[in-house]
Amino acid sequence: MKTKTIALATLLSAASIAPALAQELRADHPGKKVYDTYCAACHAQPATRAPALSALQQMNAQHLRQVLTEGVMQQQGAIVPKEQFPDLLGYLAAPDAAPADWVAGMMCKPDARDVDLTQPASMSMFGTDHRNSRRLTATQAGLKSADLPNLELAWAIAFPKTTSLRASPVIVGSTMFFSAGQAGKLLALDTRTACVKWAYDAGVPLRSSVSYGELGTSGKKAIIFGDARANIHSLDAKTGALLWKAEGRHDKQGQITGAAVLYKDRVIVPVSSSGVGSGANPTFECCTGHGAVVALDAVTGNKLWTAHTMEDAQYTGKTSPTGVKLRGPSGAPIWSTPSVDEKRSVTYAATGQNTSLPATTTSDAILAIDLATGDLKWSFQALAKDVWHLGCQADSAKSGPNCPKPEDSVLKDYDFGAGVVISRRPNGKDVLLAGQKSGDLWALDPDDKGRVLWRQTFGHGTPLGGIHWGIAVDDERVFAPINDPFAAAGSYVPEPGMNAVNIDTGKVAWRKPVTPDCSNGRDKRYDLCHEKYGLSAAPLVVDKSVVAGALDGRIYIYDAATGDIVWQYDTLRDFETVNGIPGKGGGIDSHSVFAGDGMLFVGSGYGGFRQPPGNVLLGFRVKRK
Repeated sequence: MKTKTIALATLLSAASIAPALAQELRADHPGKKVYDTYCAACHAQPATRAPALSALQQMNAQHLRQVLTEGVMQQQGAIVPKEQFPDLLGYLAAPDAAPADWVAGMMCKPDARDVDLTQPASMSMFGTDHRNSRRLTATQAGLKSADLPNLELAWAIAFPKTTSLRASPVIVGSTMFFSAGQAGKLLALDTRTACVKWAYDAGVPLRSSVSYGELGTSGKKAIIFGDARANIHSLDAKTGALLWKAEGRHDKQGQITGAAVLYKDRVIVPVSSSGVGSGANPTFECCTGHGAVVALDAVTGNKLWTAHTMEDAQYTGKTSPTGVKLRGPSGAPIWSTPSVDEKRSVTYAATGQNTSLPATTTSDAILAIDLATGDLKWSFQALAKDVWHLGCQADSAKSGPNCPKPEDSVLKDYDFGAGVVISRRPNGKDVLLAGQKSGDLWALDPDDKGRVLWRQTFGHGTPLGGIHWGIAVDDERVFAPINDPFAAAGSYVPEPGMNAVNIDTGKVAWRKPVTPDCSNGRDKRYDLCHEKYGLSAAPLVVDKSVVAGALDGRIYIYDAATGDIVWQYDTLRDFETVNGIPGKGGGIDSHSVFAGDGMLFVGSGYGGFRQPPGNVLLGFRVKRK
C-alpha cells in the first residue's frame, strides 16, 4: 500500500491550492458569467443554505452534473441553457489530483484480503440495531469508557472527488464496509491498516449509510446501500459481487438519504423527495413528489409494497402571483432511517415538511406502517401546516412566487431528520423517542397510537436543527444534540450542545453547551467558525460514554452520566494519509460517527450548508504503551 503523499506541485491542480487563489485563477473562465447569471443569487449569499462558491469549486464534475440534472437542484439546472452547461461545470468542477486507479494503490496484500464473516458485527446498520438505539456495548465496540480518554490517531485515508462524508458503515470483525459516497465506491476496508480487501464501483455517487445481514433464509450475507439515482444495491459481503440492484423509489423525484434497513426477508427503504429545490424555480408548477417507504424482497429485490406519505399531486386550480399553475399536495419526505418494531410488526418512519399546499396530516410526523402490508396503522403530527421549500425566505416579502403566504403556512421547515428510537421505560413498557429540527424531543406511546407521554424543548429550532440527524440512548437517558447553526438575531439565541434527558420522566439530566473556537488559525480555515460549531451529526453511545461530532470539525466524548467532556479532538486540519491522497478535515455531520473492532471512526468533511468541506476518514485507537 502506498504511503507517500502525491506531489501536488507537479499536478498544478486548482483543487489543491487555497480556494481564494483557485477562484482568482478561474476569474476569466467563460463559466463564471453563467454562474453569475444563474447561480450567484443564492450561492453568494451567506444567509442562504446554499454552498459557497469556494465549496462548489472543490466538488467533482460527476457530482455537480448529477445534482443539477437528477438531484435536488434539477429545476435550477433546467434554467441553464444546454449550450452553457459545459462552461458552468468547467468553471465549478475541481480538477482531480488523484490517479484514476486510486483504489489499486490501497489494496491489501493478496494474503490479507479475506473477509471473515464468522465474526460478530460491531455495527450492522446506522442505528446499530433495528430499534435505532445508536448504542454499542463495550463488547460490541471493543472499547470501554475507560479507554476513550486515551485515544490516538491510528490512520487517516482520503477520498478523491469528495467534499462531504455522510454515511455510516458496517463493521464485521476487522472489516469495515464503507461508502465513499461522492467517489462512487463501496470499500471493504481493513480496520487496522485501512487497506482495501475488495471494492465495488457503483458507477454513480452513493448517498446512504450501509446495512448488513442475512437475506431471508438464504444464508447469504449481504451489504445493502442506496445510490444517488435511488437504486438499492445488494452485494455479497464476502466478495463484493453484485447480487441484485433495484430501484428503491416510487417516482422519478425520489431520493434515498436515510439508510435502507435489512430486516429478515425484506429491505425497508426510506424515500425522500427533491421538491424542496424545485419550488425555488419561479416557472416550475410547484410542487410534485412526496415521501414513501418501499419494501423490497431481500433475496430478489422485487418490490413488495409502497407506503405513500400522501396522494400524488394534482393541479389545485390556483396560480402563483406570476401566473404559474400550482400543484399539490407534495413533500413529507422521509430522509431519516426507519426503525423496526418486531413486537408490533410495524416500521416507524419520520417525515419532513410539505413543499406545497394543501398541507397534509402526514408532514412533520411519525408514521407507524404495517410491516406485512405497508398500511398506515397510525400517525402523530408534531407540527401542522408546515409548508416550505427553498423559494421561501424568513422575510416573506423576499420569498419566491411559489412560496405559500404566512396565513397558509407556519413556514418553519421543522422536519424529523432523526430516526425514531424504540426504547424502554423502567416499568417495562416501550416508548418511542423522536427528535425534531424544532429542538423538540418527543416521547410517544406505541400502544396508544402515538399519544404524547412527554415533550422536552431545547432552544428555538432552525431549519437545520435543533435536533438534526439523530439521537442515541442508554438504559436511562436519551441524548439529544442541538445544532442551532446561525448567529443570534431578534428573539433567536443559539443553544448548541449536548443534552441528556431521562427516558421515563422527560426531565433534563444534564446540559452541556458547546462554544465557538476560532483560535490558532481556525478562523483562516473556516470563516464561519464563530457561527457554525453546533452538534448536527447523529451521536453514538459507546459503553458509558457519548461520542458527538461538531460542524466545525471537533469531536467530543462525554461521560453519559455527568456530561463531563473526557476527550476532544480537532479534525479541522490537513492530514497525512496512508493512501497518499491529500487529506483535509472539515465539518462532521450526518451519519459520520461510528465504532467497532476496538476503534473509533469519524468521517470529517461536510461541504453542504456552508460548512467546511473535507475528505478524510479517521481511525482512532487506544494509545499504545
